Amino acid sequence: MEEYFEIGQIVNTNGLKGVLKIKPFTDDITKFERLKTIYIDKASSLLEFKIEKVRYNKNMVMIKLEGIETIEEAEKYRNCFVKIKREQEEPLEDGVYYISDLLKCEVFTEEGVLLGSIVDVFPTGSNDVYVVKNEEGKQILIPAIGEVVVDVDTNRKKIVIKVMKGLL
Repeated sequence: MEEYFEIGQIVNTNGLKGVLKIKPFTDDITKFERLKTIYIDKASSLLEFKIEKVRYNKNMVMIKLEGIETIEEAEKYRNCFVKIKREQEEPLEDGVYYISDLLKCEVFTEEGVLLGSIVDVFPTGSNDVYVVKNEEGKQILIPAIGEVVVDVDTNRKKIVIKVMKGLL
């Protein structure tokens, strides 16, 4: 399982005092208020920063970090990804999974036939859809609904589905 989760990307600066503008990758952007620290992934190194202040503007997060005091210092982190440790995340409800934990899970039918591995997950509004790719490169779209997804074991990287008519 992933030790760190990407929760946003630094897309710009804001003002002259080192405030970073972050595009959040989370459903609940207020989670930034509950964090004490974040990690910035810069050149494959994780740099830890303490959060001084958080505010919001048009679904973007404006964040002031300790040690970044000028626009010039803030510019160094443009386009970098913001991460947090797994233990900083709040517990999920039953039947809800982190996308990073679903990626690379092998998908099997109830009969034990391997369909492929999950390469992407995307929301449709009513439910998520798992994009499963087999060895030949063919993609299968699996709706993440209770009638189809029988079992999810992210520790073993295995998902079992019930094949409904027209699914394959």
